[in-house]
Parts: sequence; C-alpha cells; structure tokens
Amino acid sequence: MILDNPYLHALIVGLPLLAVALTVAGFGVFYERRFAAWIQLRRGPVWVGPQGIFQIVADALKMFQKEDLVPASADQAIFKLASWFPMFLALSLLAVVPMGAVEAEDGSWTAAWAVSSLDVGILWPLALGGLMVFPLWAAGWSSNNKYSLLSGMRMVAQGISYEIPMVLTAMVPVILAGSLSLDDIVTYQMNHGWFAVWPPGPGLVAFVIFFLTSLAEADRVPFDIPEAESEIVGGITIEYSGIRMGLFVLTEYAHTFVAAALTATLFLGGPHMPFSVGPAWMGVVWLLGKTLFLFFVIYWIRWTWLRYRADQLMDLAWRWLVPVSLGLVMLSAVWVQLMEGK
Repeated sequence: MILDNPYLHALIVGLPLLAVALTVAGFGVFYERRFAAWIQLRRGPVWVGPQGIFQIVADALKMFQKEDLVPASADQAIFKLASWFPMFLALSLLAVVPMGAVEAEDGSWTAAWAVSSLDVGILWPLALGGLMVFPLWAAGWSSNNKYSLLSGMRMVAQGISYEIPMVLTAMVPVILAGSLSLDDIVTYQMNHGWFAVWPPGPGLVAFVIFFLTSLAEADRVPFDIPEAESEIVGGITIEYSGIRMGLFVLTEYAHTFVAAALTATLFLGGPHMPFSVGPAWMGVVWLLGKTLFLFFVIYWIRWTWLRYRADQLMDLAWRWLVPVSLGLVMLSAVWVQLMEGK
C-alpha cells in the first residue's frame, strides 16, 4: 500500500492505471489497422495526423456524432446497459495486478503497487472475466435479432468451455507459489530467479494454454466465432450504432490488454526485472513492456491464423485443453514436491 487510507490509495494508483488502459486500448485500434496493413502490404491510416496517429480521435468523434439507434422491438433497458457493463468488467480485472516491485535490504524482491492487494488474488480477475459473458449475452438477446441471439448463444458456449482450462492453468502458478495472491505469485518468481515458464516445466505449457484461452475469452481470432462476419453478419453488435458500437470495440481491445497484463503477471514475472537491472520503479516499465509484447503476438495471430469452425472450437477445448490442464495441475503439485522440496 502506498498510503494508509485504502480509498486514497486506490484513487492514486487506480486513476493512472485506468488512463493507461484506456489509452492503450484506444491506440490498439490504430495499431492493429497499421499492423494489418503491414501484413497485407498496404498503407493503412496515414492521413489524419502524422502517420495517421490521430485516426483514433477521428473515429471517436465520428462515433459520438452518429445517431444512437435502438430497435423498436428490443428490450430498451437491457439493450442500453449491455454496451457499458463489459467495459466496467474488463477494466476491473486490473485491480489486483501488481504494477511495481520493491527491493529489500537483503536483496529479495516484493511485488507492490496494486490498486488492491486482495487475499483472493487471482480469483478476482477469473471471476470477473467469467462474468463478461452475461452482458454480451444480454446484448444479443435484447437486440431481438436472430443473428445477435445466435452470437450470444455462441458466446455462452465458448465462455463456459474455455473458462475451465483457463482456471485450471491459472492454478499452476498458484500451486508453485503456494498462494492465490498475485503479489505473492510475482514475489515467488522474483526471488527464485526464474519466470514461471522457465526452466521448462508445467508452467511453460500452462502459459501457452492460458494465453490461448485468454484469446477465446476476449473473442480474438482464431476464436472470434461469436462475431464471425461471414456467418452471422457481425454478432451481438448488429443492432448497435454510434458510441454504443464504439464501446464494444473499445471493450474488446481493453479486455485484450488486460488479458495480456494478467498473462505477463502470472507467467512472465510481471514487473520483475531480469538480472535486477535498473531501480525498483522500473518494474512498471518492464510489466508494460511484457504486456505490449504479448499484445503484439495477439495481433500477429489475428492476421495470420484462420478462424476455427464452431465444432473445431469446442473440440479443441473439451478434447485437448481441459484434459491437458487437469494433467498440468497434478504435474505442478508433483513438481513442487520434487523440485522445490515442499
């Protein structure tokens, strides 16, 4: 805790974190358009501002100016609330992520600077991430559109399927560190001199599975079945327009950024600085760097892989990821006994 007053602490730490998350999410829209153009050998946004950097501002202004249309047959209250609630959940996931590190006199490291250091730790983002499916399903159902409803049904099926291996693989660093707290998990990685994915062990496979299931939870390619344009037009956003449509887009990028930050915290040491290079406050830079690297990998996957079919998506989750995740939980317990002497 930076301050003794928890409310003041959350305000001072949380507001800059919120600003960074929203800025990265907004910039992510521009960056993906430029990245896609690079992959496809075209220019992308270049006219608005230097190298098109102000294109995201132009897009935001355009969204605000567009008419907010609500279908006459839609459930008015749920239709409107469903566009705001996902953003609240996505940004709330960052509350327990430690942003920095403090070095003690004996040379050991301790994770710090989280908005709230909860004892339940990892359970908080996992629980809120699981709740993301409800407002998205509500958006599809309340639109009173058959394509939106089908998208919501796909969202529920995908969310339930991939939440199971996500939770199981998140237990691997929990077992290795012996704590649910993200602060303790990062501190364990710092003081043992290696990230949870190295040397090769259960954490390496768990990292890959957790990362893939995070893509599925955020509806990123190749797991964007709920909004497959070639099949159901555009998913739950068909009937949305203006700023409400923009909120769904921004939520997707915010959720992607949060998923990358959580993956970096659980499996890549979070704010841990390899070889103890630089002052303790540089941990914030290291965490952001690891998060943006995973952000880059997500974009690379987005514009390289093809979308899974619905049956392939379910087959991957239930026939492969769930059994392997269960095996990793058992293997990590054995790993602790054999390698850590606990």
